[in-house]
Amino acid sequence: MLRRTFLTAIALALALGPASFAQTRTVVDSTGRSVEVPDAPQRVLAAGPPASVLLYALAPDKMIGWAREPTPAQKPFLAAPYRDLPTTGRLTGKGNTANIEMVLALKPDLILDVGSVDATYASLADRVQEQTGIPYVLVDGSFGRTPTTLREVGALLGVPETAEKQAVYAETAMSRLETRIAAIPESDRPRVYYGRGPDGLETGLAGSINMEVLDAVGATNVADAAGPGSLANVSVEQVLAWNPDIIIAADPAFRTAVARDPVWADVAAVREGRVYLAPDLPFGWFDTPPGINRVIGVDWLTSILYPGAAPVDLAASMRDFYRLFYHIELTDEQVATLLEGATAEP
Repeated sequence: MLRRTFLTAIALALALGPASFAQTRTVVDSTGRSVEVPDAPQRVLAAGPPASVLLYALAPDKMIGWAREPTPAQKPFLAAPYRDLPTTGRLTGKGNTANIEMVLALKPDLILDVGSVDATYASLADRVQEQTGIPYVLVDGSFGRTPTTLREVGALLGVPETAEKQAVYAETAMSRLETRIAAIPESDRPRVYYGRGPDGLETGLAGSINMEVLDAVGATNVADAAGPGSLANVSVEQVLAWNPDIIIAADPAFRTAVARDPVWADVAAVREGRVYLAPDLPFGWFDTPPGINRVIGVDWLTSILYPGAAPVDLAASMRDFYRLFYHIELTDEQVATLLEGATAEP
């Protein structure tokens, strides 16, 4: 009888997953929620794309899968075997595809979300945690606190050494940026339009998390004129009236079209050949998603916004970042692919 009881208990523990054996501790997340988490989580579910990127950078061995499946173009810029992990779907944000049943089937011992930390996200975290019994931690992913985010999540995941190296890289890049920007007069800082999608008419408004890197490099977002908000659709007439000095395209189709369409011909950015394609492999340098992937965007944006005034060895910076955060060694061909359209006019 005792043996049967013991075997039943072991079977139940195995069915519940590794978290049932773990020692736990209490952490306070960025929303002020107290969450009891495993001391050493082994199966971590990313709630959305920014969390996927951060988890891959810090502790790829702990990933259950990707919130969004890597595309064939992305996979060469990700390390094996992690690039082939399954797709879990996303719990948060636009187009969420995961549900409670899926979460339970995956048996994570921790759910991690990184990004905005308002009441809506906190409410979702509470609801999922109550329904699944799985600890759910929210971390502020705003660009300015990137080094802190890395250290916090590194401690949470039990990889503080990796987190420290990445945090120091981010601190150095941001400090270098501050020094460069301080030497550039306000009058020499460009007005920029960021266009998403094939027609380029989706953009980030004032205060949008999607525009944080542009704010960090001292440029003006022309769409601030449309008021505060997140992502929004605008008209061609609005962009023409804003007359940006520089256009950054998230989609190659938009970059090609804006250079050829006579409607855009009188815009200063088009006239002067200052339309650039934001690199996005394996993740966006400007946005998509608004996560730690934006750190490499600092040196790139500085080089195109202030040519000559802020020299940087962009290729060397790229190689260091991809080695440290994405666990790959960039080839010369990959460097060229990433910079195609990003540093010269069409």
